[in-house]
Amino acid sequence: MRVGFVVNRVESEQPVFTTTRLARTAIANGHEAWLLGVDDFAHDPDGAVSAQARSSSSAGDSLESFLERVQGDDAIQERICIDDLDVLMMRNDPAEDVVDRPWAVTAGVLFGQLAVARGVLVVNDPSSLANALNKTYFQHFPAALRPRTLISRDSAAIVEFVDQVDGRAVLKPLQGSGGAGVFLVSENESPNLNQIIDAISRDGYVVAQEFLPDAENGDVRIFVMNGEPLQLDGNYAAFRRVNHGADLRSNMHLGGKAEKVEMTDEMLEVVELTRPKLIADGMFLVGLDVVGSKLMEVNVFSPGGFGTVEGLFGFQPAELVIEALARKVALRAEYHDTTDNRQLAVL
Repeated sequence: MRVGFVVNRVESEQPVFTTTRLARTAIANGHEAWLLGVDDFAHDPDGAVSAQARSSSSAGDSLESFLERVQGDDAIQERICIDDLDVLMMRNDPAEDVVDRPWAVTAGVLFGQLAVARGVLVVNDPSSLANALNKTYFQHFPAALRPRTLISRDSAAIVEFVDQVDGRAVLKPLQGSGGAGVFLVSENESPNLNQIIDAISRDGYVVAQEFLPDAENGDVRIFVMNGEPLQLDGNYAAFRRVNHGADLRSNMHLGGKAEKVEMTDEMLEVVELTRPKLIADGMFLVGLDVVGSKLMEVNVFSPGGFGTVEGLFGFQPAELVIEALARKVALRAEYHDTTDNRQLAVL
């Protein structure tokens, strides 16, 4: 299997990233894996899609040594024809490019769509990813799963909403990730509410959500593959993220700590209710962030945390993902052109 992994920039990848684990695992299992940035694509005059890509002939002794091989002078560097890939896996985070490279926000999904047209399996399905470039995608999931939410740039409407939810709310930008620009509003912050709204709305719409008391215990990241919880022998690829300080944002790079979590019927019901849309949209691998019985985020671009799962539970979810991709490639060979990209992405 020949698989390409699309990232924001190859040079900015880190050993701890889930994409690094996926690429290294693919090579360790005898596949060919390439890393390419969203600025490495080209649509050639003959209609083909190509990309300047990097790879390694070896998985190396560690994630660090593998990435050094890919990013260093000894990397295999080629302009590859996307048509020659079996799978193109979209792993770039558009939110990271909003400020410095706004042109790159849509570049990945646009070239992903061109790759689909050329017959390459692209996961997650890029046409659906185009509809998920901001948090309005979240609003298409069942209302029973979602916290009470307002999306607006009207300061008065947002202030009124905060008052309706007893003065405690989470405010964040419509487009963003990783906890950036997220504010927890409470009675203590109420004098600064208008300033917070102004700071967020300067760059677009504001998402205001009711605060869930269970959030004080952190949130749970659940990986879902092919619409089902990712698991091996009853061990789920899931963990609780808790910030023990004053900042309730539990994202790992903001100081959140990972803890083991036992999957509950409540959590599994959240997955079950999201499954129909994930399947319909061809979302092969996603990360669901859950608080209690509520869905807080649907991470469809580059959900991370495989290293955390491996450290807590001792199995490698990257192995399961690469096996699933290889199976899809085999299925395409059997079914030829009778399945479209969205269908094959979640088979």
